[in-house]
Amino acid sequence: MKIHEYQGKELFRKYGVPTPRGVLATTPEEAEKAAVSLGTPVVVVKAQIHAGGRGKGGGVKLAKSPAEARQLASQILGMMLKTHQTGPEGQKVNKVYVEEGLPIEREFYLGMTLDRATSRLSLMASSEGGVEIEEVAAKHPEKILLESIDPVVGLADYQSRKLAFGLGLKGDSIGKFVAFARALYRCYVETDASLVEVNPLVLLEDGSVAALDAKLNFDDNALYRHKELVGYRDVAEEDPIEAQAKEFDLAYISLDGNIGCMVNGAGLAMATMDTIKLVGGQPANFLDVGGGATKEKVTEAFKLILGARAVKAVLINIFGGIMKCDVIAEGVVAAAREVKLSVPLVVRLEGTNVEQGKEILRHSGLPIIPADNLRQAAEKAVAAARGEKVS
Repeated sequence: MKIHEYQGKELFRKYGVPTPRGVLATTPEEAEKAAVSLGTPVVVVKAQIHAGGRGKGGGVKLAKSPAEARQLASQILGMMLKTHQTGPEGQKVNKVYVEEGLPIEREFYLGMTLDRATSRLSLMASSEGGVEIEEVAAKHPEKILLESIDPVVGLADYQSRKLAFGLGLKGDSIGKFVAFARALYRCYVETDASLVEVNPLVLLEDGSVAALDAKLNFDDNALYRHKELVGYRDVAEEDPIEAQAKEFDLAYISLDGNIGCMVNGAGLAMATMDTIKLVGGQPANFLDVGGGATKEKVTEAFKLILGARAVKAVLINIFGGIMKCDVIAEGVVAAAREVKLSVPLVVRLEGTNVEQGKEILRHSGLPIIPADNLRQAAEKAVAAARGEKVS
């Protein structure tokens, strides 16, 4: 789950991470009032969407008066903001965050995530703040400083000091950076975050540091432990089909292809998508219905796949272990009838009750294309998506 910058800063403040003062606004009038209440010579009007690169896309502007804040908010609110993370269609801006201007001396990058190569959390820092960290990593990897965190000891102050020295901080700023990193680490761990980024982290003229931005992602599997975080979810920022999938506890991710996939098991789903690409096709989604899905859940999954307009064919690949093939078959037949199936459907079943499942499909009266193995299923789906006759 992703959250907005203003929500991230609200969380930061709870954990003692220094942030600028700011006020959320949904209208130009509210933005003007926010600028007045902050009382600083300069305020920043920031578009609130779940994507990076907002500044480059025109979604972050400086205002030197409340009237200018209102004018800028009227330009940003309602715009389709396009960044490298939104795709060509952009993301509609429904709210802005009006924040006090600060006397900035330097900008840095600071982030924390799980390093799967070491199975440890890693604290990353760079002197190149305010720019895309991926670009820095690609062009100047030597400017990325990294500290691996022992899960038993936690983030040690000496590690934060090492990063502070590497960033060129001096005097009291080192201690303030250490305190900042300590609070950030606590925020990450106690909220079960999967990513925390501060870009930029700024050094102010008085030697203190502050989070000028806040990007936080959370592990969906841990949200049951954090009911207070669930309220931060903004469904308007999510892919409509992915949001619907969450309601039925389905693991669904939209992709750019035209072959819809329904598979049980993440590994098998990945193998299915790989095979589709191997034979020249493009998957339209990742969809794992899980090991113990019901007939109703399969029906909803089928509807999700067909809800994507780009889908020209559907490939169902099921290995019946915990989930039985006859249950899948019943769900497929029910869903196909309910949605009035209009695209070719290729089904490959294997495992528990496979013969019963195939029998249900054969006697359904639906134009279902059977397949005996994964490669054959992928080839048939790709051919069907191209408009070729397949049986």
